[in-house]
Amino acid sequence: MAIWKLPEINIEILQRQNRGTMLEHLGIDITELGEDYIKGTMPVDHRTRQPMGLLHGGAHVVLAESLGSIAANLCLDNTKAYALGLDINSNHIKSSREGIVTGIAKPIHIGNKTQVWEIKIVDEKQQLLNISRLTMMVLSIGN
Repeated sequence: MAIWKLPEINIEILQRQNRGTMLEHLGIDITELGEDYIKGTMPVDHRTRQPMGLLHGGAHVVLAESLGSIAANLCLDNTKAYALGLDINSNHIKSSREGIVTGIAKPIHIGNKTQVWEIKIVDEKQQLLNISRLTMMVLSIGN
C-alpha cells in the first residue's frame, strides 16, 4: 500500500511543480514514484560540476534534499500540514565526471512532527556515490 496521501499525484504533476525552480535549473527530473519511494535523476554537466570536473558535493545535497522534501510532503494531507527541511547529513563516497546520477529517497520514520528520509545516489553503473539522511519538520497550516 502506498504511503502517499495524494492519490492523484503522478510524475507529470511533480515535474510541472518543479518548473522555474532549482530542480529545473540543474536538470533534475523526477522519474519514478513507487509505493514507498521516489526516484530522480540529475546530469553531471557544467551546471553540477565543481572546477576540478567532478560532480559537486553540493549538487548531491540538492538532489537528496529535493527528493526527500518532495516525498515528505507527499506523505501529508496538504490542506492541513507541510514539511520543511530541518537537517541533512550527507556522506560523499565517490564522485563522477559525466553521465546521469540517480537518487532514491525512502522513509526511515514518518511521524506527526518529524520525518526522516534516507537518500542514496548512484551512478549509471549502480555504484554508490552518496548517502544522505534528511530530517523534515512537519508544520500545521495556519501556525
